[in-house]
Amino acid sequence: MIQVAFPWFFLLAPLPLIIWFLRKPKQPQLSPIRTPLFDNWQTLQANSNNTHSNLLARTFLFLAWLFLITAAARIQWVDEPIQLPNSGRDLLLSIDISGSMEEEDLKLHGKPANRLQVVKSIISDFIERREGDRIGLVLFGENAYLQTPLTFDLKTVQHMLDESEIGLAGASRTAIGDGIGLSVKRLRERAEQNRVLILLTDGRNNSGELDPIEAAKLAKHAGVKIYTIGVGADEAIRRSLLFGTTKFNPSAELDEKTLTQVAQITGGRYFRARSTEELAQIYELLDELEPVEDEPEIYRPIQELYYWPAMVALLFLMLPFIINFILDLTKRFSDLKNKPKKSNVRGVKNAN
Repeated sequence: MIQVAFPWFFLLAPLPLIIWFLRKPKQPQLSPIRTPLFDNWQTLQANSNNTHSNLLARTFLFLAWLFLITAAARIQWVDEPIQLPNSGRDLLLSIDISGSMEEEDLKLHGKPANRLQVVKSIISDFIERREGDRIGLVLFGENAYLQTPLTFDLKTVQHMLDESEIGLAGASRTAIGDGIGLSVKRLRERAEQNRVLILLTDGRNNSGELDPIEAAKLAKHAGVKIYTIGVGADEAIRRSLLFGTTKFNPSAELDEKTLTQVAQITGGRYFRARSTEELAQIYELLDELEPVEDEPEIYRPIQELYYWPAMVALLFLMLPFIINFILDLTKRFSDLKNKPKKSNVRGVKNAN
């Protein structure tokens, strides 16, 4: 679809006609300033002193004016509307991949699975529902590192989550504070709106340089809301040849107190996931607490076309040069054709 940005420019279109009809005829005078364009227009009029030629010259000028007006009005081509991703949240997922996530105290599709496998399955469904949010992924063990920066490309985030493995960031210890600190650092680079961090762990902070409480204070200062999730069953059965089956608490190392304080400091909430079903319910609740924007943004690409009428206007202004050049060549060719040939006098004398 074609649109005009400044249509009021077309009101200036009849201005040259008004000037030509209202001006008083003047005696021809020599111009104090001579320019090539002016000389060529004078030459064009001098080459043919009739009404038809004068009308043609004025027509060229008027057409050049019209196309200049059209260029100034900015003709634009507007493409079909494109739906942009919703202006939703900047949401980082910070996942514990320390060695304790290998504990098989949860079930996935009715079969025993380690904690990381269950987390991947539940978070995959969560990511699919976040169309319109920028999602990023931070992994931490003994160290914390950015697996995926904030992006609208949810497929990439999903792929990078699937690629994460236990031990990639160190298997023996857990740096919860560093995981929060790195996440806050990445979120601070975004616009200050709807910054959310979802941190999932099954242990306590026993590594890294940053204390989780201090990291939470930094997050609050940066406007980042943190939801913490403690994952792992409260009871499991261990089988051995010597003692048979014994019950134990596989989540004994989970520091719920610190995770609760981290969430409270930033205005978030702490959740406890003792089973796969509870973990799924938590992420469904997070969808409700931090919903995706419903109204999409519409964008219509605009392509400027002003340079086309500007080029046509330049062509009409160059026509005097072109016509004068053609007339000059024609005149020279005619003069050469009509020029009398010299007789060969010496050849005549020799013949006599």
